[in-house]
Amino acid sequence: MKARVTVLTLEVDNLERALRFYREGLGLRSEGMVGTETEHGAVVFFPLQGSLTFALYPRREVAWDATVSEQPRSSTEFTVGHNVNSREEVDEVMAQARTAGARITKTAAPTFWGGYAGYFQDPDGHPWEVAWNPQLKVEDDR
Repeated sequence: MKARVTVLTLEVDNLERALRFYREGLGLRSEGMVGTETEHGAVVFFPLQGSLTFALYPRREVAWDATVSEQPRSSTEFTVGHNVNSREEVDEVMAQARTAGARITKTAAPTFWGGYAGYFQDPDGHPWEVAWNPQLKVEDDR
């Protein structure tokens, strides 16, 4: 298998609430909900850098589509990392997330690896790390 991750999908309990949080609260671009004309099709897409797409899909529909049993949410399955180019940008994104309704779980602070980072949870409990790594320059291609 070649590493060609093109879509990262988060399971959500309330698609409308999640869309508002990410589009209106965090400012991600989206055309809104699509696929509402079919029984299991409602989904939200956010184009990210390169060919990567961020998607939101109702938890029960992921279980239906994958033919697995629906599981309760867990905030420790994985994290989403959002890298920025300065400590100030970390603080700005954390403040934006708080204003949008995120729960700050770890206030931004210097890290053991020489960077600066904090964590927030979206309305469905997904943890996001907002980080500045002095060894990593993040290109803004959008």
